[in-house]
Formats: sequence, C-alpha cells, structure tokens
Amino acid sequence: MTTPTPRPWADAFLAVVGLVLPVACLGCGAPDRALCRPCQAGLASLPGRVRLVGGVRLDAAFEYEGLVRTLLLELKLRGRVDVARPLGRRLGALVRLALADEPAAVVVRVPPSRRGSRRRGFDPVVLLLARGGVRRTGRLRRVRATTSPEAAAAPGVGQKERTAVERVAATVGTLRAVGVRGRSVVLVDDVVTTGVTMAEAVRAVRAAGGRVHRCVAVASVER
Repeated sequence: MTTPTPRPWADAFLAVVGLVLPVACLGCGAPDRALCRPCQAGLASLPGRVRLVGGVRLDAAFEYEGLVRTLLLELKLRGRVDVARPLGRRLGALVRLALADEPAAVVVRVPPSRRGSRRRGFDPVVLLLARGGVRRTGRLRRVRATTSPEAAAAPGVGQKERTAVERVAATVGTLRAVGVRGRSVVLVDDVVTTGVTMAEAVRAVRAAGGRVHRCVAVASVER
C-alpha cells in the first residue's frame, strides 16, 4: 500500500474548516481532520483477511479491530461520513479485483437490518462503495421468514445476543435475490462475524438462479 499523496491546498482548507468545526483524528487525536496522514498510512498498511463463507471465498479489506473498528462505528453509529474514503478505497479495490476475474458479475450489497437503516437514514456500504468508485447494481431483499423453534426461543433478541444455532435459525430464509438468474454475483457487506448473514445471501443468490463469484467485506472478525 502507498502513502497518501500530499495535497497542500486540501490541507490548508481542512485547517480552516477545523477552526470553525473542530475535529480530531480518530487514530491519534491530532487536530483538524478525521484521520491524519500518518494514521491514513497506518490504515493502508494493515493486512486484509481471506476466509470461506458458505463455500465461497470472502475477501475482507481489514480485520475488525483497533482503528478499523473505531472508524466503522463512527460511520455507522454517528454518521461520520468523513471517514468513508479511506475505508472505501480498500473495499473498492477488492471489488474491482473480483470484477476483473468476472467482468460481467453483478455487485450486490447484503442489505442491512431494517432497524439500522431507519436509525442511520443512509446505507454505509453503498457510501463506501461509491467512495471506492464502485456502483451497486443488484439487489437483495429482506423477507419475513417462517419462525423456527430455535428462533422463537429468543424473540426480540439481536444477533449478538443469540447462540450460534439461534443465529442460523433466525437468518435462514430472510433474504431474496432479484435479477440475478443466470448471472455471477459479487456480494458485499460491511462486517462479517460468524458469516451467517453472508451465507444466507449466498443461499438467496443460488436459490434465485445466480452464482456467487466472490464475497467482499470491509472487515472480518477473527474467530
């Protein structure tokens, strides 16, 4: 990874903005920007992660820890869109690499939870893709799945509080792919933890007659 190119005019502009709207680097606390140049360089040097999800290769731009975790939480929970570009660069690069292998593939975002969408008012992954120069072209829809005994045992409980069995039971059948029949798909999400949601997205694409060429995520949780 290369060090960010110096931009003196941009630096001067951010310094002026910092006088009116003070911000501090989320990595080291330096003034005037959300992520200073040394921290951007440090972010760019962090390794990615490759794993299998639902039998498909997943390329994650980063491990979900440290500065990456902070930036994603600031973006998702506090609407800090000013941190999107450094994360989006690596995400966009991975998606473009996947498309280089399969140029006709459709880029499909794994949809966020309805609760998260309502709270944020924007889709962080679509924003990150845009910052990385990639347009989303396909769709996955959330649908109401038939409740299994395992899922019913923990009504109203979020995925983080569920057991592994309850997570699978609560997720299977909740996604439906549209417009992917006969096509290759690159699935994109923000953070992959257990991989249950991404595996459900893979199932939905296959059920709709598509083929998942690659899964890509901003970050993956080490297990």
